[in-house]
Amino acid sequence: MQCAKIIEEALDFLSQEAQELYLGSRIPELFDLPTSLQFTRDYVAKNTPVVLRGCLHWPAISKWSSKYFRSTIADKEVTVAVTPNGYADGIATAEHDKKEYFVMPEEQQMRMEDFLDKLDSKSDLIYYIQKQNSNLSTDFGELLEDVDIESLNFAKESFNKDPDAMNFWMGDERAVTSMHKDPYENTYCVISGYKDFVLIPPVCYHNVPRKVYPSAVYKTDSSGKIAIEPQCDQETGKPITIEWVSVDPLKPDMKAYPEYSKALKYEVRVNAGDILYLPSFWYHHVRQSHKCIAVNFWYDMDFDARYCYYRMIEKLCANKL
Repeated sequence: MQCAKIIEEALDFLSQEAQELYLGSRIPELFDLPTSLQFTRDYVAKNTPVVLRGCLHWPAISKWSSKYFRSTIADKEVTVAVTPNGYADGIATAEHDKKEYFVMPEEQQMRMEDFLDKLDSKSDLIYYIQKQNSNLSTDFGELLEDVDIESLNFAKESFNKDPDAMNFWMGDERAVTSMHKDPYENTYCVISGYKDFVLIPPVCYHNVPRKVYPSAVYKTDSSGKIAIEPQCDQETGKPITIEWVSVDPLKPDMKAYPEYSKALKYEVRVNAGDILYLPSFWYHHVRQSHKCIAVNFWYDMDFDARYCYYRMIEKLCANKL
């Protein structure tokens, strides 16, 4: 117990020092694209986010909309994530056993025009294009000419690599990305509408409650109802499990998770024409406006001393699970 208390106090000291010395009280903003040197020195090296306001001048900003997509790619087959609650890759309670699961969305194939019709009709189910397999380049190649990738060369030069994935996002305002972190450097570009981010730095890892959940997926049954289907290992038959954040930033249960009140939380709205640099290992929770369109570029992080540092924090916090 004494050792656990010492670790807790040390981690609280770390997050307090980080806020006072380099994180500050708000996410910084720039109104011009940075040079690669400035971007590296002021943000990447410090693992701190920055919002580049109004810095996107791509043709996509003036062109992309439901009307434009109906006139250009209406018949294109797209992969759409479907959920009953808007949480794709998130925690939900199953009706059949009242247990909590980490649930992945059902993926449906449909024409782009049919997807847009779903958004217009506000159906009971929630539809979201969010396939994170570089779908901008693999599924929406026709749209690439509207994206000036070279304008992001400051990021390419800073990370010294091309993006590992380029993803296209569009969906309902009810679609929510649950709190999680990624091993990628992320430049998130909003084309239409806005995205609301809740960000928590990795130095607050110990204040972000997590649990191990059985994995599941949403499936449409024979009656047409979508339900939670638990996932098991095909060889052993044992349930597949995953560690995931157990608190919802929109309605946090502070009684169940009092440590969350000590986490450094930053809220920022990223509007059309803005770019958010989201560093690796920052927790993020995302909401959006209806029919928001965005593109993000993932750059594989360097597994260097900083990665080892954050992994050490994870190990120190392992006894909390």
